[in-house]
Amino acid sequence: MSDAPWALRLWLGGSRALPRIAEITLARRVHRAQNSAPARLGERLGRATIERPEGILVWINAASVGEVASIADLARDLMTEGHRVLVTTTTTTGGSRARQIEEALHQYQPLDTARAVRRFLDHWRPDLACFVEGDLWPRLLAEASRRHVPLALLNARPSRSRSRAPRLSAALLSCFDLVTAQTDAVRSEITSLGVLADRVLVPGDLKSAAAPLPADPQRLADLRSEFEGAPLWAAVSTHAEDEAAVIAAHLAARVRHPGLRLILAPRHPDRAEAVAKSLAEAGLTFARGGMPGRAEVWLVDRLGETGLVYRLVPLVFLGGSLGPQGGHNPWEAAVLGVALLHGPRVSNAAQAHATLDAAGAARAVPEASSLGAAVGDLIDSEELALMGAAAAQVMADRGQARPRTLAALRGLIGARLAPERAIPETAP
Repeated sequence: MSDAPWALRLWLGGSRALPRIAEITLARRVHRAQNSAPARLGERLGRATIERPEGILVWINAASVGEVASIADLARDLMTEGHRVLVTTTTTTGGSRARQIEEALHQYQPLDTARAVRRFLDHWRPDLACFVEGDLWPRLLAEASRRHVPLALLNARPSRSRSRAPRLSAALLSCFDLVTAQTDAVRSEITSLGVLADRVLVPGDLKSAAAPLPADPQRLADLRSEFEGAPLWAAVSTHAEDEAAVIAAHLAARVRHPGLRLILAPRHPDRAEAVAKSLAEAGLTFARGGMPGRAEVWLVDRLGETGLVYRLVPLVFLGGSLGPQGGHNPWEAAVLGVALLHGPRVSNAAQAHATLDAAGAARAVPEASSLGAAVGDLIDSEELALMGAAAAQVMADRGQARPRTLAALRGLIGARLAPERAIPETAP
């Protein structure tokens, strides 16, 4: 339609006209890049590998591990109420986290092409579709809207794209029956684009209301025995831009704290080989895999260990905050009473970091070179204990986001959108 942004019309037209061979090639490229199981390639093309269960099905599209973690408890709530839940992810790490949600179904998100999306929706026939935070795909939204599937955007966070492409953002957001925003500022950002105010709620940040990450009690006890008596800190969800600073910080801090040990957990475990090379070049002894032994650095090279790490250490540097990634979710550490350090680039979770900083539970380091001094100052200090206590107090005051979001979703289940709410297209 003439009033649709040209970028949206171009995307929808291109996704409809993409040759089949190009679609298959793109699916293979995405699947291989994520190191996903070859047997599940068809899911990228919308071909389901499991049957749709009977009853009401809630589909939650959560791109990666952070988004899945934020909705895991909400998914359990929905299943407790008798609904079936399908979680789709783009990444393999997100898929691994989704499969930890008991009784939830997992598939990889289909490509945003007409054939893949229609095949996906023909099979799953969702009664409610939820998109997490801001990972919006025009074809998925267009086709779900055309079929009158109720749509919810959950836990919306600040987004630079809304100001850079306001017409496109407005067109996509207009599809949603419900938007839950993390903060009042995000709500204002969304309603300023023309989204009806009564559709935008502020229940709070789902990530702050999530249950603590799981940890096997026996493995936790074994790890505590391995680290017993040593001063200890961790760097979690690190990227290449963080790791050089983390290694330099550890070398500096151990001068003040002999015997200091480090747990280093890259955001993507498949990067462990590159991190191991950097540790060896720095002359640090390290262990990979199940247990740290007596090594100075334990390099965590597999998924599912973060809950253990947060229970082992009093101090964590949260990665993604020194490079362009925009930071990661600090609530997972704070809920376990861990003191936090982070870099200056935390736009993905700015309000969360600001809340913890203001409460004295976290501290920003202005640049990479400042990290070593911060670690050295905090290890074994009275301030470190106060920061951990402040984190626990902040988290005790939160937690209503999940029940409020669940209450809002109840009103959408079984509803159907009016045909005129669909994203406009120039042709069927």
